[in-house]
Amino acid sequence: MQGFVLAGGQSTRMGRDKALLELEGRPLVAGAVEKLRALGIEVRICGGQQGGPRTVELARYAEVIPDSFAECGPLGGIEAGLAASDTELNLFLAVDLPAVSPEFLQWMAVRAERSGAVATIPRCGGREQPLCAVYRRPLLDGLQTMIGAGHLKVVTAVGEAAGVLGERIDCFDVETVAAALGEGEWPATPPARDWLRNVNTPQDYERMRAGH
Repeated sequence: MQGFVLAGGQSTRMGRDKALLELEGRPLVAGAVEKLRALGIEVRICGGQQGGPRTVELARYAEVIPDSFAECGPLGGIEAGLAASDTELNLFLAVDLPAVSPEFLQWMAVRAERSGAVATIPRCGGREQPLCAVYRRPLLDGLQTMIGAGHLKVVTAVGEAAGVLGERIDCFDVETVAAALGEGEWPATPPARDWLRNVNTPQDYERMRAGH
């Protein structure tokens, strides 16, 4: 398995680069890279457009992979990661999900390996979270086809690509799994409902800094 941090977004709602926002004394991108490295896997950053001072800054934390398709959002980052990978399983983590724990990522990686699903995607609060997920490399051709057709919504593109392959997607409810595993198996703070909460706006950032 390899790990990829998705850090290519334009941070429009934040008004500044989310990847370089500091939380607990380090940039969000550094925290995401460290969480994936804690699993003992190689980690790279899917950083959007190549070149310029931003690429240099991100490269301080891990190798940066440029998007093959410009202006394609997170789907372009996932495509770039799968294209650069030489392993079957690939764990992706968006840079703006700082509450995700390494324990959860490890559990999801094991689930993906055992299930054989072409995509392993958590669902939290009733919504799929495809930017913290495990994807198998055979999805690559299908995702490239979807990008070429202009279908850039990640959940839709992954579903269509999996259908062409005749493979299944494993989409599981985080809250249900957290309750079933019991106290002590995953960190109790923050609660499971907040693990996949995005930092999209200045208000989100201030709440996260305040620990709310």
